[in-house]
Amino acid sequence: MQTATATLRKPATSSNESIPGFYNPKNAGQWGYRPDASKIFVEAHDWKKKYGLKPSVMDDKKVHLLLIDEQQDFCLPMGTLYVGGRSGKGAIEDSARTAEFIYRNLSSISKITATLDTHVPFQIFFQSFWEKADGSPVDPHTVITTVDLDSGKFRVSPQAASALEIDYVWLSEHARYYTSELEKAGKYVLYIWPFHCELGSEGHALVGLLKEACTFHTFARGSAFTPETKGGNPLTENYSVLRPEVLTRHDGKGAIAQRNSRFIGVLMNADRVIVAGQAASHCVKSSIDDILTEIVGKDPALAKKVYVMSDCMSAVAVPDGKGGFFADFTREAEDALKRFADAGMHVVKSTDPIDSWPEF
Repeated sequence: MQTATATLRKPATSSNESIPGFYNPKNAGQWGYRPDASKIFVEAHDWKKKYGLKPSVMDDKKVHLLLIDEQQDFCLPMGTLYVGGRSGKGAIEDSARTAEFIYRNLSSISKITATLDTHVPFQIFFQSFWEKADGSPVDPHTVITTVDLDSGKFRVSPQAASALEIDYVWLSEHARYYTSELEKAGKYVLYIWPFHCELGSEGHALVGLLKEACTFHTFARGSAFTPETKGGNPLTENYSVLRPEVLTRHDGKGAIAQRNSRFIGVLMNADRVIVAGQAASHCVKSSIDDILTEIVGKDPALAKKVYVMSDCMSAVAVPDGKGGFFADFTREAEDALKRFADAGMHVVKSTDPIDSWPEF
């Protein structure tokens, strides 16, 4: 188990250009890297005094950094759903750039929120929820459509109904309603993901390099660091931190889930929102889409307060072992970035000085 050391690297001319000596970019690729919070606290205290960092509550401009699903299962090759992008190094390099961005811009970032994709063993997008017509398991990366359910190609697993303590007929009817609602919305079809980010697993944890940076920020700026969980509802997907994909029951008797109104308010009240995370093609895209929806409903001009760090996110690309990809969502991520820019959001690079970002 690795821990952070207590040696400060020789600082540059200002805190905006400095990176603490304990930082090691190689830790971006280390499963289970565990920073030492006690040592980070001492170093942050010294850093605060050295550079005269003020508490974040005194910031004239409230800048909120939103880190989406920067968890071990997504960010490391040992994870069950590693987001390597086409290069195979995507999330690892993204994590290092994001951590360095935090250190270089401590005095500009008022608050950091990290979302945590959070799942239990039986959920509608896991293979445990489904079975084939012959009763055999459904494979990961399978797409299940309403037509498939109507034809009997796939069906809800009785074991899932038992585990969730839900009537099998009711659950089957809901499953068909769910796939049809997804298809009507036009954003996604039901995709069966490998088991990932299960609550209590190592893969659920925030990747150590970014936990280290967030801890340093919270101690250096006196800003609360409270992760935002999402995805625990077994009957719907939750790509976005702001709302599940389907909110309603098939029988019309109320809702199965709700929008995250509290966190929507937090983001809307910030002067600037900076977004990074995984994956650009799914949870990042959906979260920004929902932020944009909220902005358009209030004032479309507010889109200009959102900054998307395109070099701190990668798309899902699943290698097929033959030099190609079984599934590649890079195009979806690229199209989303263009759509966000067209709406007035700023697509930027973390390596560019923050003061050079347009309208920042």
